[in-house]
Order: sequence, then C-alpha cells, then structure tokens
Amino acid sequence: MLKIFDCVGTFFISQPEIRTTIKTVRFLPMLVLLQESGLAVVKLPKESHLLLPTLSHKICSMKTDSKITSRFAHNVITSQAVNRGNVHKEVFFDVELPKTAFITNFSMTIDGVTYPGTIKEKEVAKKQYEKAVSRGETAGLVKASGRKTEKFTVSVNIEAASKVTFELAYEELLKRQFGRYEMFIKVKPKQLVKDFEIEVNIFEPQGITELEAEGTFITNELQNTIKKTLSEKKGHISFKPTLDQQRTCANCSQSALDGDFTVRYDVKRTTSDNLQIVNGYFVHFFAPTNLPKLPKNVIFIIDISGSMSGREIEQTKEALLKILDDVKEDDFFNFILFGSEVHTWKETLIKATPENLDEARKFVRGIYTHGMTNLHGGIMRGIDMLNAAHEGNLVPKRSASIVIMLTDGYPNVGISNTQEIQAHVKKAIEGKYPLYNLGFGYDLDYNFLEKMALENKGLARRIYPDSDAALQLQGFYDEVSNPMLTDVELNYPENEISDLTRTSFKHFYDGSEIVVAGRFIDDNQNHLTVDVRGEGCTLLTFTEQTAKAFQEQEYIFGEYIERLWAYLTIEQLLEKRIAATGEEKENLTAEALDLSLKYKFVTPLTSMVVTKPEDYDNKDAIADKPIEGIDIFTILLYLSIQVPLIFPYRIDGDPHFIISVPEKEDAICFNINENPGAVLNLITDPVTGITVNGELIGDKRANSDAKIQNTYFGKLGIANKRLDLKLTVTPEKITIQNGSEKTGFTWLDSVTLQQEGLTLIINRKKNLVLTMGSGASFVIVLHQVWKKHPLHQDFLGLYTLESDKLSEQTHGLLGQFFHPIDFTILEIHPGSDPKKPDATMIVKNNELTVTRGWQRDYRIDPKRGVDIPCWFVHNNGAGLIDGVHTDYIVSSLF
Repeated sequence: MLKIFDCVGTFFISQPEIRTTIKTVRFLPMLVLLQESGLAVVKLPKESHLLLPTLSHKICSMKTDSKITSRFAHNVITSQAVNRGNVHKEVFFDVELPKTAFITNFSMTIDGVTYPGTIKEKEVAKKQYEKAVSRGETAGLVKASGRKTEKFTVSVNIEAASKVTFELAYEELLKRQFGRYEMFIKVKPKQLVKDFEIEVNIFEPQGITELEAEGTFITNELQNTIKKTLSEKKGHISFKPTLDQQRTCANCSQSALDGDFTVRYDVKRTTSDNLQIVNGYFVHFFAPTNLPKLPKNVIFIIDISGSMSGREIEQTKEALLKILDDVKEDDFFNFILFGSEVHTWKETLIKATPENLDEARKFVRGIYTHGMTNLHGGIMRGIDMLNAAHEGNLVPKRSASIVIMLTDGYPNVGISNTQEIQAHVKKAIEGKYPLYNLGFGYDLDYNFLEKMALENKGLARRIYPDSDAALQLQGFYDEVSNPMLTDVELNYPENEISDLTRTSFKHFYDGSEIVVAGRFIDDNQNHLTVDVRGEGCTLLTFTEQTAKAFQEQEYIFGEYIERLWAYLTIEQLLEKRIAATGEEKENLTAEALDLSLKYKFVTPLTSMVVTKPEDYDNKDAIADKPIEGIDIFTILLYLSIQVPLIFPYRIDGDPHFIISVPEKEDAICFNINENPGAVLNLITDPVTGITVNGELIGDKRANSDAKIQNTYFGKLGIANKRLDLKLTVTPEKITIQNGSEKTGFTWLDSVTLQQEGLTLIINRKKNLVLTMGSGASFVIVLHQVWKKHPLHQDFLGLYTLESDKLSEQTHGLLGQFFHPIDFTILEIHPGSDPKKPDATMIVKNNELTVTRGWQRDYRIDPKRGVDIPCWFVHNNGAGLIDGVHTDYIVSSLF
C-alpha cells in the first residue's frame, strides 16, 4: 500500500492501482509516493506529459471575504498554495483588484513564519530596490493591467513539501451608477481549487432595496452555488463551488472559473440624503430621486485624422448612431470634426427633432478620415459654438451643457503645445460646463487629456481598442446623458466642521450619488445641519436637519467612516494634484502622502513593504500603486527566498527584442537584421529628454555559410538632454559625460554613484543599473565570451525598469512597446519546422503570420541564457512595429 500526498492531506492506493491513478490524477505533474521503506518519486508516463498541464504548485484554498458598510468595502483575499515536489518550486499569488481600490495590507506566511507589510514612501522603497540590485540579489518586477482592474502578482520560491499563505487586504468606496452600487471581483484561479469561496456581507443603515450577484462564467451548473439572503439592513452573498462544479467538463482538470463576479445593490431612500456620524467623523450621501431631467446641450468633438481610419472610426460612427437614438427631443447638439482642418455639421447647436436626428444620422454615416490632428482647432470651435449658443439664448436657460471630445493621437496641426492648448481651453470654458475627454487606444498623451478635463470640471476616460469599443463609448455617454441638477453646492456650518472633502459639483446625474465626508471640531458632536442647493428645472434647496450617531457598532470595521473620509480625501487630493503645478502641487502631494502613510493606503505616493522578521535577513517586497497614464501595476520583490528577475521589455543577443504581454501571459519576439555599424534608436521620450541608442557590432569574421551576419549591441548611448547627461557603455568601459566633464569606469569596478540627476550602480563584471532624473531605470548586462573565441565578441544587453516613469510620447524600437499592446492568435497550424507551429496574429489591425519559437533570455544566466517561448514576428518585426525598421536607424549614438 502506498500513500500519495496532496496539498490537503494524503490518500492510499495499492500497487496495481498506481498506473491507473497516474493517468486519472491529471493535475499532478509528479506523484510523491511514500512506502514503508522510504520516499520514492514516480514520474508520469512519457506519453502523458504532452497531455497534462505542468503546474509548479497547487492552490489549496482561495477565499475572498468582503464586508461592506455604508458603501465602503473592506476586502481580504487569502490564498494557500503548496509545493508538492521534492525540490524548491516557484509559487505565485496572482489577483486582479479594482482600479479604484487602495491596498491596505499584504503579508506572506511561509512554514509558520509571517512576513508582515508596512507602508513606506515610494522613494524610500525605490532606494531599497536599487540597493538590493547593487548587491546582486534577485528581484521580481511584474507589470499588467485591465480595464477595471490592476494585477497584483507576487512569486516566491518555497522548499519542497512547504506551504505559503498569502493575505491581501484592500478597501474601496463603491460608486453608484445607473441606480445601483457595484462591487467587482475578478475570478481567475487558473486551476481547480479544493476550497474556493467568495463571501460578501453588506450592512446599510438606510436599508437595502435590491441585491443581486452574477458572474460572466456562471453556467447552469454553477448558478445554484450562488446563495443570497436579504433582510431589511443586511445582505449576504456566498459562492462556493465544489471541485466537480469548477470543471469545464466531467473529469477535466481545467477550471471554469474565469471571468467577472459582480455584486449589485441599492439602498432605501426615504429622503434625498443620508447622514451618518461615528466617533467625530461624518459621511453625507446625497442622491435625490424623482427629479425632472434637465434638457442638455452636447457638443461632440471627434478626431477624424488618418490614425482613426479603419476599425476606430467605424466603431466611433456605430457608437454615435446609437447615441442619437437616445437623444431627447428637448436636447440640443452638434458635431465638430477635426483632422488637418475643422469641419462642423451645423453652424450652431440644433434641437433634436426627429427630422434633425435623421439628418444627423446621414452625416455620421458619411464621416471619413483624412489629414493630421488639429485638436486645438476642433475643441476651440466646439467651445466657442457652445458659448455663442448661451449668449444668444439659443438653448434653454435651465439646461446642462457638456463637451465630449474623442481623440486617438497627439495634436500636430495648428497649436500643438499641450500647455498652451490647456490654457486656451480653460479660459474659454471659464468653469461654465464640464469637458469630458475620451482617449481612444494607447498612442496618445493621456496625461494631457486628463489634466485638461480635470481643470474644466470633467474627467478623462480611456477607450480600449477592442471589439466592444463602440459599447464603451455609448456606455460613457449613458453615464452623463441624464443630468438632473447643475451647480450643486453642499454647505456645512463652518464653526462645527473641518477637513471637508469636495462640496461643489457641476452636475448631478440620474442614478449617481454625491458623497461628502468631514470631521467635527468637537469629537463628541452627534448632530449636523446641512444645506444643499442645486439648479434643476427650478432652483431647489434640500435641508437635512439632524443626524444621529451610528448605533450598530458591531458592523464598524476599523473606524470605517474615518477611513472612508481618508480614502475620499486622498482620492480627491491626487486628482487635484494632476492639474496643479509648483507650490500647490507640492502641498497637495505632501498632504496626500501624510494621509496615505497614516491610514496605511498604497497610493501612487506610497509602497507596501513586506519585511522579514528580525530573526532573518532584512529583505523586502514592495507593492506600488500605478498611475493611469501608463496603466501599470508594479510589484518589486527581493526576498532571500529566491525570486526571479522579470523585465517586461528587453533586448539581447542578435539583437532579439522580447516584449512581454502580461495580460496574455505570453510574449512577442522579433529580430532586427542590420549590418555592423548601424545605430538603432531604441527609446526616445521628448518629454523627459531621455534617449537610448545602440550601435551594432558583428562577429570577428563573417560566416560564409550564413545569409545574414550575426550582430550584437557593442555600444549603448543613453542621454538626458534636459540634464545634459550622456552615458556611453561598451563591453570595455563606461563613460559619463556631464556637460563638459567626463568620468570613466571599467567593468572591473564596483561603483555606487549618486549625483544630481543620476544614479549609477556598477555590479562588477555583471551589470549596471542606471536612473537619469525622474525617468525610467535601465539595466545593462555585460556578456563576456572566451577571449580567444574565433568568432564571437563581448556584447551588451538592455533591460528596462520603471518604464512608467517615461511619458506616453515615448517611442523607438523598444519604447513604443511601453504602451500596452493587444494581440489575438488564430489558426495555429504546422509550420516549416515541425517543432515550431505557425499561426495568424491580429495586432495593430494587421494580420501577420507568426511562428511559435524560442528566444534566448539572459536575465538569470548572463552567460548561457534561457530559452523562453514567444510568438516570433518575421521580417524585422514588420506589421508589429510602427513603420519599418529602417525608420529607426540614426546617424550617431547621440
């Protein structure tokens, strides 16, 4: 009789059953068998290896516990994994969190030892990271994102037969849209999990009117596993599928749990607003109902430049046609189109009569793309038209005016300086109505669009270039299509309240909610009088006379109203910071940082540092909050338990370009075949002034049998024009030029150099780490060959860190991939090499034939490298890179 160990225990089989068991236990890449004589490892039969997934570890449990009190959610995700093998293995904790959430805690427990998390300022964490790299220690860097989520990934190596427990806590204020609050949970365990559970407990003092839960992956089999209970103030949702219910089919090892799990609910509203007071803090929810809808005046400003051609303009037209179906007869509207020139549908705003709507549909169907991008001309024409309509009383006095602009690129005709455009727009609008900027795709200056929108009481939204882009556009319009009030002001007694969050709102939309929080000067105060004024079809006033202190203390987690106030305050300070400059920006940053540290929120200003107990070496893991401009979430790990170094963008070898696409859990590769002596532009960022170029060298002598000579990077030039800094790196030496001063080092040196605008760490004979100004960091790896090698020479590899520090205008052979890229693989079929199948790749609206191959990755082993799988794009990356590869050849290193 033999024992088979699994992560949740053991089970017994007899000798004749071994082969049968090996075939049926699909999730085990290896079975560990214990006989009385000792431990034996039985590998799967060779023929089974191609059929069975090879998992390095098994997730024993994954639980999400959510507690929602007064719209504020406190969520804890706990996952336990085990290494079942007889050697150390890499174990992953991989979850996706809502973009609006702030992480509040992360810890790991390995073999009974807990590694707790603490919040630190981001710059402190960055210095720790650079120090770890300078010691030659390994580190992990993971970057990924989704539309609604940020991906949190941590990997650690644990010993054989060991367990690790991960615990991640995060908090978010649920926003009300279309009359309901929504909590979104991404479900993607990637394997069957014996103990999988989602539990949501909701407590709302106002009472709950409706409660529902659904999942995009829910089948009829799984539908019965969602349990729901609802009483007057409490709601409960649980989802706990068994192993069999998780399978995609009978006896399958593939999990059906892959998608979105969403909980929606609303609260009872006997009055227009609700006040709650706990321990000296208050929160005020304002959402009046049964108000008549205001007429609206909408200017649609649409980019029709050449870059919008094809799928993008067709999806835009599809969305506009659906939007026209929803325009009310009392509304006024117009279309402004901008390419190189600016075109208008009508000379002024037009009432949405059936006849005018029919004419508008014909106009939209006839839109076509041409020219460049006169963004300034388009947006100013729209604002001027709206101003003229108000001044000439062409639109109702009591109405809501909105400007919606859609663009996919950079302004390059007329005024192209973004700061100048912002100043003109702000002066023209003068706070009279909100500006909403929609950025289509990734090749645009999203920071500019966001700053300009926030300066004008609106917001920016990215439209993802997927098949449902038209639905995204229509969905945004639906959010702002039913204004109920304009110029909403909430007034609180100045002598009673301090530290208020935002109290004025340009528009209140149907189905949404205004939330204000603050603190009392007297901590013992338990009542408050609030005066709310807004302009609808008539001038309206709402007064909340008193509010009692919150009584149901058992539902309070961690002084939840105080935390809700801190969350909302930090969120609004960060938003103001985007549009601020100079001293104002510094003050907003300092205030947001202080609150982030005090309340232990991971924000764009802080990091969560996981520190080992004092009995162990003091090594850290760092979690960073991303910024929407780059849309990236970063985790840095450098624990003594070995963690692999992951660089999403790297060039090495012949030269091989390897582009990791974390959303696909895959990579794209391509080579550039050019003659020795050619200099390639790798990265150019006109905003930070950083440029990286690389010069090719060849083998010592040409191989007459090879059609193309092997080439490598023999010289790299990294410059920051703003700082007048240049770094030249060859396999022999490193030279820094600061103005007219030059400093030289060799690869035999061990150096840590910090001066104004420059941090340089040389790890002797291995690599160097470089940061220039506030831009990205780079790692240059030295590859040395046998000095008497008859063919090859020493060469360099380039790897990027913190590419999110570069602007969205970054380009170059490598820099263009710092913006997220999407692709689809279709029709995998045998290729010319039986071991390397071909496929069709859809990327950037191009259809390419690609090959599943391997590229040499020198991250872990600089001498020999490691082969990694990727989709290889032929012909110098044609169809994947912008333009052709010769566009990136430059005359010199600087």
